[in-house]
Amino acid sequence: MRPREIAVVSGKGGTGKTTVTAMLARALSERCVICDADVDAPDLWILLKPVVQREDLFVGGHKAQVNTPPCDGCGLCSRHCRFKAITMTPSGAHVDPTACEGCGVCSILCPKGAVELLRTKQGHVFESQTSFGPMFHAKLNPGGENSGRLVQILRERARKSAGELRKEWILLDGPPGIACPAISALTGASLGLIITEPSKSGLHDLLRLLEVTRQLRVPSGVVINRWDLSQEGSNRIRQACEDTGTPVLAEIPFQEEVVRDLSMGNIPSSIPQELVDQILQGIQRITQGE
Repeated sequence: MRPREIAVVSGKGGTGKTTVTAMLARALSERCVICDADVDAPDLWILLKPVVQREDLFVGGHKAQVNTPPCDGCGLCSRHCRFKAITMTPSGAHVDPTACEGCGVCSILCPKGAVELLRTKQGHVFESQTSFGPMFHAKLNPGGENSGRLVQILRERARKSAGELRKEWILLDGPPGIACPAISALTGASLGLIITEPSKSGLHDLLRLLEVTRQLRVPSGVVINRWDLSQEGSNRIRQACEDTGTPVLAEIPFQEEVVRDLSMGNIPSSIPQELVDQILQGIQRITQGE
């Protein structure tokens, strides 16, 4: 049977997405492969404390490089660079790699063939072991490109591992928002588990994510975190879920003990196990046809 892949997502950071993922990893101990797909700001490792077993470079995107010689300082590349990434110096053209978008215009126009496009190191990919099972995660360099592709690589490795180890679940901590990395994490998943909070922005982000999962044809379920901070906000989220036919799998209350546990890098222990079991039961119901 194909492992069921649960993508835990949220409209923005700080809603409790990674916390819920860590609690589910603990509950599914040894039955799942874990994947942290939040490659721009990964922090699941803080709670799961993985031991790295393998590290690979992630290479993607292109940057221009000027070779001197044959560059003779004609300035043609600099005049036509729309990103203002090339400046002229006494020794020839100089490329600012942080501004270069790798479009290739400079390499096409250079009459001396002095400009070449090189693939660049964008980050690192890790295969690790945790107390709850294998974990695949990555770290994109600041300003690194191709985060959607990096998410895809992590998912491919997690799927391969789950198949080889005959794990029932792939638990994926997805990127926040609805941009390319989040879409890469949700596409083809068995379920999008959306973590939200009782605020106006939480409701707005929830509705955007529900539209994304609908477009991608990915079933979804909702967990309302810190629901008791705003009864009015929670009621609005419940109503939105009812209007869209989306089940609310659990409502987690605010607890100061959770904040203390997280500040110490620990998975919260004060959240009742019944709530975690309730989420898992809801996931089972939605994905049982997989």
